[in-house]
Amino acid sequence: MTMKYVLVIPDGCADESQASLGGKTPLQAAHTPHMDAIAAAGLIGRTDNVPADLPSGSDVGTMTLFGYDPHVYHTGRAPLEAAAMGIELADDDWAVRCNLVNVTDGIMRSFTAEQISNELGSELIGLLQKNGCGDEHWKYRAGVSYRNILVYRARGRACPLTTETGTTPPHDITDQSVESFLPKGPGSEVLRQMMDQSRELFTQHTGNNARLDAGESSATQIWLWGEGKKPALTPFGKRFGINSAVITAVDLLRGIGRILGWDIIEVPGATGYIDTDYAAKGRYAINTLAETDFVIVHVEATDEASHEGDADAKVKALEAIDRDIVGPVHDHLKSLGDYRLLVSPDHPTFLRTKTHSHGYVPFAMCGQGVSPDDLSAYDEITAESSAITLDAGHELMPLFIKQERIGG
Repeated sequence: MTMKYVLVIPDGCADESQASLGGKTPLQAAHTPHMDAIAAAGLIGRTDNVPADLPSGSDVGTMTLFGYDPHVYHTGRAPLEAAAMGIELADDDWAVRCNLVNVTDGIMRSFTAEQISNELGSELIGLLQKNGCGDEHWKYRAGVSYRNILVYRARGRACPLTTETGTTPPHDITDQSVESFLPKGPGSEVLRQMMDQSRELFTQHTGNNARLDAGESSATQIWLWGEGKKPALTPFGKRFGINSAVITAVDLLRGIGRILGWDIIEVPGATGYIDTDYAAKGRYAINTLAETDFVIVHVEATDEASHEGDADAKVKALEAIDRDIVGPVHDHLKSLGDYRLLVSPDHPTFLRTKTHSHGYVPFAMCGQGVSPDDLSAYDEITAESSAITLDAGHELMPLFIKQERIGG
C-alpha cells in the first residue's frame, strides 16, 4: 500500500513565553494531547524556515516548509496569491498585494479594514480602476475581503518596480505610524501616488464614507506591498513522485499549491480566521486521503490571533487544531497502514509584536521509519533540547517524504 503523508500547519503558532499564560508559550499552555502524542511516538526538532535576509512572512516560510530554498525560488508574495486567483502573469508582468486598510491619524489601525466585507471590498477595488488609479498597464483585481491584487501588465513597457523596490507588509506595523514604512526605491513614487489617490476616492464612496462617519471602522486607503514576478517552482510531484492536495482558506497557500501542481480542496466554513470550521478541515483531510498521497492542512487562526495580540484566542485555536484536526487525522492514518505525520508552523508570530518574526519553529514527526527520541511534548522549549536542528528549513520536507529512517 502507498505511504500516506499529512502535514498540519498551525500558522505562526511558535511564540514566546507569556506572562498572561503563567510564563508559558501558547503551545505549552494549550491542551494538545494529540500533538504531544506525535512527539512521544516519534521525534521533535526545530527548523529555521525564514532566512534572516528575507521577509519574515508566510510566503517565505511556507515555500521553505514545502522544501524549496527561498533564496533560489522566492520572488515575492503577490505573484503566489495572483496564481490562486487564476491570474496568469507573463514573464515581464508584476503582481503587487493590495490590502484594504484603515489608517487613522497616520497610524495603521487595521491591516484588514476590520475584516471588510467582500461586497464593499469589491466595490472599492472597482472604484480604483474606474477613477484613474489604474490604466492600461495597472489592473486591480478584487479578491476576498481586504486581500486584493494589483497587476502590472508590461505589454512592451518595462515595469517601474525592480527587485530593489522596498515595501512593508501592513500586518507588520499594526498600531504604528506608517510614515517610515511607505514604499521605497525604484517605482515607489508610483505606488505612493496610487495609495494617496485611494484615500481621496474612498471618502467618495457612499457606503464606505457612511461607515466612517458613523465611527465604524472601514477602509481609508489601500496599502501596496509584496511585489514580484512569477516564480519558477519545480512541480512537487516531479520532485517527490507523489500526488498532493492542500486544504486552506488563504490565497497565498492556494497560489503556491497551484504552482506546485497540488489539488486545492475547498472546505465550507473555512474562513482563514479564528472562527474557521476546524472539524470540517479535519473531515475533508480524511476524505482526501482516499485518493491522495500527501495532504497539507493549513490553519491561519493561530497567526490571526497573534496579529490581534490575543493570547487566549491563540491557545483556543491550538486546542481546536489538536482536537478537531490532528487527533482525527492521526487516528485515521493509523488505520491505513504506513504513514508519516508532521506538525510544523511556517514561522513564529509573536503576540508581543503582533507580527511575523524570524527564528526557529518546533516540528513533531511520527510514523513509519521515524525512530522515537526521548522527548514527549510538542512546544518551543522542548524543541530547544532536541538534537535535531535544521538551519536550512527546506531540508525538512525531503527528510519527511523520503522513505528512509529518521532519528535514532
